[in-house]
Formats: sequence, structure tokens, C-alpha cells
Amino acid sequence: IAANALTIFIVLGVILAGVIGWGVNQWTGEGPAQAPVQVMVPKGANLTRTSEILEDAGVIADARIFRLGARYEKLAGRIQAGEFLMPAGISMQAAMRCVVDQTTCERVTYRITVVEGSTVWQVIQQVEAMDVLTGEIAEMPAEGTLAPETYQVNRGDTRQALITRMQAEQARILDEAWANRADDLPISNKAEALILASLIEKETGVPEERGAVASVFENRLKRGMKLQTDPAVIYGVTEGKAPLGRGLRRSELDAPTPWNTYIIPGLPETPIANPGRASIQAAVNPEETDFLYFVADGTGGHAFGRTLAEHNRNV
Repeated sequence: IAANALTIFIVLGVILAGVIGWGVNQWTGEGPAQAPVQVMVPKGANLTRTSEILEDAGVIADARIFRLGARYEKLAGRIQAGEFLMPAGISMQAAMRCVVDQTTCERVTYRITVVEGSTVWQVIQQVEAMDVLTGEIAEMPAEGTLAPETYQVNRGDTRQALITRMQAEQARILDEAWANRADDLPISNKAEALILASLIEKETGVPEERGAVASVFENRLKRGMKLQTDPAVIYGVTEGKAPLGRGLRRSELDAPTPWNTYIIPGLPETPIANPGRASIQAAVNPEETDFLYFVADGTGGHAFGRTLAEHNRNV
């Protein structure tokens, strides 16, 4: 009996070792994918759901072995949602690592670029058009509060979360600039700095001119002169929802709106666009000049003048 029992134990041990070896080979060996596979793991997906997704996508051959291996390596509770590009032949072990920490694959990300000088309405149109994002935007952000830059997003991210990121970044940039502002500015708070920065942003596309344009506006504010800036008037006509596509009419220059700087004293009621970092910095640290006027010079830049006579010659 003892001899037979020993024989049985040995046979069972050999079989068990073979099964374990086969399982380990399945877990660590090359997988069935013949080409890279893009896989989407939704939020809230557990190990069972993830294994089924990978099996259906042809990344793994057996979802049960995948689950056993994941539990053995204590990875089951660490799955991340997202879109992943898994290489051809990826093993079960590497596929699990992919959805845990992306050390064996690439997370698929998407980009959205907010252009300097774009309006909130234009940015909202971009965000709503991104079909990889989900959900609705709770409310229209205030003009000027979205930081122009390139943002990375993942499939399944919410639109509101992206807008909140843009707002937080613009607030951070504005806080930093305001903390390092020059003395004797004709603006008294960060809200006014943002409005002024938006005017600077829309008036010039030449980076080297921002400081000079800022000085013109601030010299005018100090003297109580109207700013007389066309982009602000245009914003009053379009509300930032579309390009004007033509020149301003005399009736529009004469029409009272909160943005018509030919009529109202001082700054317009709100920003007229989302200014970039450089325009915000120019608004709080302008160049020191005597300029009170500028006019487009036909080359993309501007000619600056100290007196009306000089300005008229430039015109």
C-alpha cells in the first residue's frame, strides 16, 4: 500500500509540475496577437471584465489563466482604466502589467490645443467636438479664464474635468504674474490684468511687440484716454462666437456696448479672448515708453507714435 501510495504521489507530483509549468509558460510566453492591438479598459472594469476584453481582442488566449496569474502576482486590484496600445505577441503577464502601470505598453492619449487669443466659445466648440471625451460642460466659463496650451486627455475623461484643468492653469499663471507685477500700474486687480492681457493678445501677433502694446494701453489709462482698440469693438459685435470677416462699420464704432473702447472710458467689461502667458506678463510688466498710439505697418507689426502728429504720419 505504501509503495503504491508513493507511486501515486510521484505521478501526481509530476502531473502537477507539468500543469504548473504549462500554466507559467502560458502566463509568460508569447501571446496570440499578430499585430499591435488597441484595447479600451473602461472605468470600473474588474479583473474578470478586463480578462474578457483582452481575450475578445485576441491579446490573450485564455482568460482563466490570465486571472490566475494576475491573482498569483497580486495585481488584480490595481487595474487602471484607459486606452492601451499592446505590442504584437505580448504575453499575459506583460498585458496585465500594461493595464496596471503601462511599463510594457503605451497608453493612448489625445491632444487638444487651445490657441492664444481664441475665445471661450471657440474652445468649448473644440472640447465638445472631441468624441473621446464624455459628459457635458456644467456652465460656460468666463471669458479669458482658459489657459492657451496643449492638453493631453485620455478616452473617457470628462469634458468638465478638462475645462477645470484649463481654468486652474490660467488662474495659476495669472496669480504668478500678478505676484511679480511692476509698480505704479493703472490696473488694480487680477481681473483687470486679465482684461488688459486679452487686448494685448488680440492686438499683436508679434511676440516682441507685446511689451510696447501694453505700454500704449497703460499710458492711455494713466492719462484718462480712451483705448480705442478695434478687437474689443469686434468682440462686442460677435460676442466671440465667430470671426467678423470684414471691416468694422461706422455704425458699429458708434454703437454703445460694454466692449466699445471708442465710447467707454477705461477697460472693457470683460476679457475679449483667452490670453497666453506672455500677454499676461506684458500686462503686468509693460515696457517703459512714451507711446500713446500704434498702427499696423503692413508687415505684421506696428508703428508706434508718441504724439497724434507722429501717429498720423505713421498712418
